[in-house]
Amino acid sequence: MALLTPGGLDLGELPLVDAHCHAITTAPLDDAAFALWCTEADDPAPPGVSYLDGQLGWALRRWCAPVLDLPAHAPVEDYLRRRRRLGADEAAGRLLRAANLSALLVDTGPVLGGLVDHAVLGTLAGAPTRWVVRLELLAEQVAPGTDAAGFAAAFGEALHEALAGAVAVKSIAAYRHGLDLDPARPQPHEVTAAAARWQRDGERLTDPVLLRHLLWCAVDAGLPIQLHTGWGDRDQPLARADPALLQPFCEATLASGVPLVLLHCYPYHRQAGWLAQVYPHVYVDVGLTVTHLGGRAAAVLGEFLELAPFGKLLYSSDAIGLPELYLVGAAQFRHGLGRVLGELVADGALTRAGAYDVAERIGAGNAARLYRLA
Repeated sequence: MALLTPGGLDLGELPLVDAHCHAITTAPLDDAAFALWCTEADDPAPPGVSYLDGQLGWALRRWCAPVLDLPAHAPVEDYLRRRRRLGADEAAGRLLRAANLSALLVDTGPVLGGLVDHAVLGTLAGAPTRWVVRLELLAEQVAPGTDAAGFAAAFGEALHEALAGAVAVKSIAAYRHGLDLDPARPQPHEVTAAAARWQRDGERLTDPVLLRHLLWCAVDAGLPIQLHTGWGDRDQPLARADPALLQPFCEATLASGVPLVLLHCYPYHRQAGWLAQVYPHVYVDVGLTVTHLGGRAAAVLGEFLELAPFGKLLYSSDAIGLPELYLVGAAQFRHGLGRVLGELVADGALTRAGAYDVAERIGAGNAARLYRLA
């Protein structure tokens, strides 16, 4: 499926571990609902505007249309009509299998109606799935069953149980507060007081003391910690999602050796690359970025490769809702990375064999090592 520029590397069969992704829906979707899944926006587009008229829409028509027996770049209307005619299950199976994934690491949140579970997702994709435990979601499930004084112990027990079979944990502190958190481990009395405030107010978990407590519980658990950074939906303060704000936490956790995986990162991906270079336990994941940037993905992949050691970069799609996002992410990554590495080979910066080695590590090898995948 790779379309090569002169000197580009053919990475069409590159093994990929999707190291951060979500469940999909196989429910019938009207055109507006489908378009909304293709954006981080919360509201429908205004009159005269379509979320499919942009880089992701172009990429979807380029890579997904042929899988549904249409010519590449078929009109959106034809694509959606063909998708409905095939049926959601058939379309999902075709698109997920076309992504040709070796494994899927599935986030346990968010909890949305109509999404299939990870076992069904794996069956449709023809690939094994493992899960990543969402810290804030778990805490919100624990809190109603305990009082403030018992929250820390109850959460610790729940986390221990949830991690059986998991490969990582994930924090969305960037959404709930921002990454400018005090890096110190909170004291027990601080956690109890914060839990009391939270239970009294009855809102979702946004207290910075509790968010820090969850992170330090994850450090104690020892599995890699995935951290949302960079762009997302409107619910997060983007200026406070800059991964550079995590530098104090990187310092505080350095001795633990627990890997910190910075997800997404864009438009702060160069800051993330610097953190990965100077902290031995920091890694960078390109998910979400590559999927949504379409034909510009190669340019940003080149920037990801500027500072981060190649053994610390990982592929993911951050796909959610639509199986198309799995395929677009995988196809754009293979194609874009092939372009970037091909240019470096042509310039004499590395050998062709070295370029394929880098591609294989970023695509699957680094994830297999970091997440201890069999």
